[in-house]
Amino acid sequence: MAEIASTETVLEGRWLSSGGTVHADDVALRIQRLIDHHLKFVASRDGGWAKLYRDPVDGRFWELSYPMSEMHGGGPPRLESISAAILRTRYGNAEV
Repeated sequence: MAEIASTETVLEGRWLSSGGTVHADDVALRIQRLIDHHLKFVASRDGGWAKLYRDPVDGRFWELSYPMSEMHGGGPPRLESISAAILRTRYGNAEV
């Protein structure tokens, strides 16, 4: 699936352990594909640990974050749709 369904609001990736190695699950891989090929970068905050993207299809804003700060690299990715009010609070006058 290249686009994000209108009913989706949060995509939460996971890391899986198998045979002594750790790898991204399908959701984490999908998040990476979305930010590489579909979503448009808008702004970042917290030294780049949180990034704001816009979906060119429906105009929604999505924040990419790594909420498991205790894990290496911040852990698996999380992509969450955010409201205009949250966008203003977190990103101020970002070029949207």
